[in-house]
Amino acid sequence: MSGRRGELCENVEASRLAAGMRELRGRTGLSLAALSARTPYSKSSWERYLNGKKLPPRGAVEALCRLAGEPAGRLVALWELADAAWSRRAAPSGGAAPAASPVPPPRVPSVPAGPPSRPPLSRAVAAVAAGVCVGVLAVGVALVFRAGEERVGGPVRGAVPSSSAVTGCRGRACDGKDPQSMFCGGAGLVETPVERTATRGQHLQVRYGTVCGAAWGRLRNGRVGDRIEVSVPGSAPRSVRVRDRFDAEGYLVTPMAAARGPRGIRLCLYPAGGAAKECFPG
Repeated sequence: MSGRRGELCENVEASRLAAGMRELRGRTGLSLAALSARTPYSKSSWERYLNGKKLPPRGAVEALCRLAGEPAGRLVALWELADAAWSRRAAPSGGAAPAASPVPPPRVPSVPAGPPSRPPLSRAVAAVAAGVCVGVLAVGVALVFRAGEERVGGPVRGAVPSSSAVTGCRGRACDGKDPQSMFCGGAGLVETPVERTATRGQHLQVRYGTVCGAAWGRLRNGRVGDRIEVSVPGSAPRSVRVRDRFDAEGYLVTPMAAARGPRGIRLCLYPAGGAAKECFPG
């Protein structure tokens, strides 16, 4: 069971790390080839790091932060959690443990009948140790999320962060930010008011984060050169372009635009090659 738990932790933190790295890569405007040219890591390595197929080395995370002009604290904290989970999963499980030296049982002196005595010292120490471990874990989680709050403004005051559902922004604070790295599109936190297939097979969606209070567009089966733009009343339009095969093979999302609800959101596709744009709703 412990191995399964470690694997789950690794998947969660590694996916968050990959989402944050994709956001930074979008800010740099660099292709995979350009990233490879400016760092010691190959184009194929960057593809695996950004797609969450492989845990990147810490140096790759720090290099991407430098290229984007961003402090490395938040992503490095996520990398440390993912690396720790991976290390636990990769630890050897086979083989017999070394035999422990026999230890004679302690002598238990006879105790006369009377009022209940204090718990044995060993139990008291164990209880204190357990409390210390819980405290250290809580502090560690708080530090990780504080690192994220310093960059994104933090969740709403009073919200309790957890490893399963945390949003890094709400409302106007989400304008222009990446929905994946802000965790706005998690299970139970998002609606899809518009979903269409374009003339050339591109699959488009309007996504609305119910907790974040923001909308974004999502494209699948795009072609290099395609661009999508999401428009929300009262907010600046947000767009993203398919730059290479990596963008075309997976889901591509626009930055977010603050929205008061899922209605009135419009998504337009500007196909590569100058073909006529397609907007949904029409």
